[in-house]
Amino acid sequence: MNYDSIATQIIGLKKADLALRSRLVRAGQLNEGYHPEMEALHVRNADTLNELIDEIGYPTVNKVGEEACSAAWLVIQHAISKPGFMKKCRRLLEKAVAEKKVPAQNLVYLTDRIDVFEGKPQQYGTQFDWDENGELSPNLFDDLTKVNERRKAVGLNTLEVQTSLIRRQAKEENQSPPINLESKKAAYEKWRRKVGWTV
Repeated sequence: MNYDSIATQIIGLKKADLALRSRLVRAGQLNEGYHPEMEALHVRNADTLNELIDEIGYPTVNKVGEEACSAAWLVIQHAISKPGFMKKCRRLLEKAVAEKKVPAQNLVYLTDRIDVFEGKPQQYGTQFDWDENGELSPNLFDDLTKVNERRKAVGLNTLEVQTSLIRRQAKEENQSPPINLESKKAAYEKWRRKVGWTV
């Protein structure tokens, strides 16, 4: 098994993702919902990574190295149109984290993302979206004290600190809230049903 070749392939998926995101940010095209070009790339990347996972199992650090392991996580995290794939990866990640072959934070972010798309409160407060005041705020979570305790246990800063960092990054990237939040929410709910997060 040529893990070096597979690692290079996975890192290439991440690079393509970040390059497209950078171009869309510069063009101001990430504010009004899930850009079709971005979704198409995320689906292709997920399909490619899924084939590699079927071949080698989860791309852990000991198999493909830290950079490719991190790249695989990013591809999984962005595979939001593929609920089955994301849930499959969560199961694999749970085992890999228990065996200390993957950083626990990877599982934390993926678990929160799945919970948010399923309409459940997130446990760690890692997922953000635009609110009614035109600010990026954490998606629904259960209890701030518990969230901060969970975050501390996996080496994350407090939710308050993270919120300020997320908002600062958005300003640096000239991101702005959607022009019509209600329209964006309606489109989001339609998309969630289409791809299978809800029925």
